[in-house]
Parts: sequence; C-alpha cells; structure tokens
Amino acid sequence: MTRLGDGPADLAVATESPTDCDGPRALLLEAREVPLGGVRGMSVHRSLPQRALPMVGSWCFLDRFGPQTARMRVEPHPHIGLQTVTWPFVGEVRHRDVLGSDVVVRRGILNLMTSGEGIAHSECSVGDGPVPLDALQLWVALPDSRRHGAPAFERHEDLPVVDLGDGATATVVVGAFGGVSSPATMHTPIAGVEVRVPAGATVSLPLEPAWEYALVGVSGAPEVRTDAEASTPLADQSLLYLGIHRDAIQVRAAEPTTLFLLGGEPFEADIVMWWNFVGRSHEEIVAARDAWEAGTDRFGHVVGHGAERIPAPPLPAVRLTRRRRRV
Repeated sequence: MTRLGDGPADLAVATESPTDCDGPRALLLEAREVPLGGVRGMSVHRSLPQRALPMVGSWCFLDRFGPQTARMRVEPHPHIGLQTVTWPFVGEVRHRDVLGSDVVVRRGILNLMTSGEGIAHSECSVGDGPVPLDALQLWVALPDSRRHGAPAFERHEDLPVVDLGDGATATVVVGAFGGVSSPATMHTPIAGVEVRVPAGATVSLPLEPAWEYALVGVSGAPEVRTDAEASTPLADQSLLYLGIHRDAIQVRAAEPTTLFLLGGEPFEADIVMWWNFVGRSHEEIVAARDAWEAGTDRFGHVVGHGAERIPAPPLPAVRLTRRRRRV
C-alpha cells in the first residue's frame, strides 16, 4: 500500500510504564491518523514507525485501514527493500502486481509480497461502491542478503493455530510462535501473530527472550501485565512496546479481545525509509524514485492496468537519514 509523509505529522506521543531498572520496560505508543495516497474518505491509522521506535525486529511499518465503509482504490505504486504482509479482518481487496498475481485478499488468508530490488502492485476494494473494510497492512524490512534480489509473491490459506488455553487462540501469520511456524517465506527471525482471547480469560503468550516484541490493539481493550505490579490498558490502534528479555507476557480480557503480536530478532541495521521505499542510504532512495518516475524496467508493469500509476512525491530539501530508535 502506498503511503505519504515522514515528517512531524507521522510522530506520536509515548507513555512509559517503568519496571525494574534491570528488566524490560514497556512503552505505550498512540497511533495517528494519516493520509493514504490515491484514496480519499478512508480512515487510516499508523502505529509504526514512531519517533521513539522506528522498528520492532524487522517490522518497520503498520497501518490499519478501518473499520469503515469505503471504496478503496490504490493505483500501481512501487516498493523496494521490504515485504508487505496484508492481514484482513473484514472485507475483500483485490491485489495485482507485476509478476502476474491477481488475487482477492480476504479474512484468514495471508498475502505476502517480497519487493527485493523492485516491484509494483495495486490494491482495490471489490465492487464499484463503498464496502465494509478493516485490515492491517504491515511491512518487513529485508536484510542485505535478500533486499537486492528478485521480487516474489505468495499466498497461504492454511496457517497454524496455537491453543493458548481458556478458549484463547493464536494464528501464526508469519514466523514462529509457541513452537510452530508459519509456511510464509521470511528472511529474518520474526513473529507476526493474531491473538484472540474470550471474555473473562487471562492468557500467557510465550516469547523468545532474545527477541523484541510489541502488542497492537485490534479490539476489546485488554489489560497487559507488564511487570509483577503493573498492568497497561491497550486501546484499539495503540502499540505497546515490550522490549526484550521477556519469556512471556500475560493478557487479561474483560470482553472478547483481538490483538496482533509483532516480534523478532533486533534488525541488523538502521534503515532509511521514505514513501514506499526501504533502503540504507539517501542515494538508494533517490535512485529508486528516479527509476519509478522514468518508467524503467526496474518496477515492471502491473497486470490489468494501463498507464495509470501513483507518481512519487517530491523529495525533501534535506538528505534522508537512517531512523534511529530512542528506546
């Protein structure tokens, strides 16, 4: 999905929940409403990146569009250096790309696109008018070993589910969690998991102590126990950064609750992220933008489209620099 803006409007206020000084510390970050290129009248909230926290593991971007009734039409646009993970809750979105993929994204099905050196795709809601829509759109930064490779697309309809007890379940969308692994092809140690907890239940989510994690509220406003004495309410759209050195986290749900768990090994490098591009330097971003604007073969042509495409926004007047965390 295309995106706009990397300036102050993209930043949000953080609230710390201190714990023991030798242990992990939780950081609650609010989502902010942002414009989405090529679409009007859609509600889009961004939980990642944040001023204090540009990444969680290799996760570098998280938008939620919805819940709402809207017509979505995102014309062909480019990506480099990342994977897109599309995870719908309500509605259907048609994905088309330069590899010839033409599929409908729907509930319970993972669509994973790997840009490598360059790819372009489009996303449109199904039908001619407004329809109910709600989904997460996430990006995963590719490591040096994969980011210069060929593009790829895959689709998975049978994802593993972990029984957490008390009626709670965890669908392993990508990576590994609870001793099981998703079939999706990922290139860094990672976890992307939808957690569903019934009303009145308290569950423990197993974590890898060497990884960093965050929880994103989808529905239900759960209480997350961040240490032996403190619990943090997690509202819809908010992101609770859990840091590293945890082997588990407890979640209590007073009502039916859905969360999304992000996790992974801390990423190998700071990244430069601008528009739809993830790189390591200003020059890489400029070269990708120039290639898109010139219509070169680097990004190809999206199946089923004519000349329509989203133009790249102007570059800022200053050099793009790597995003560095402040936590």
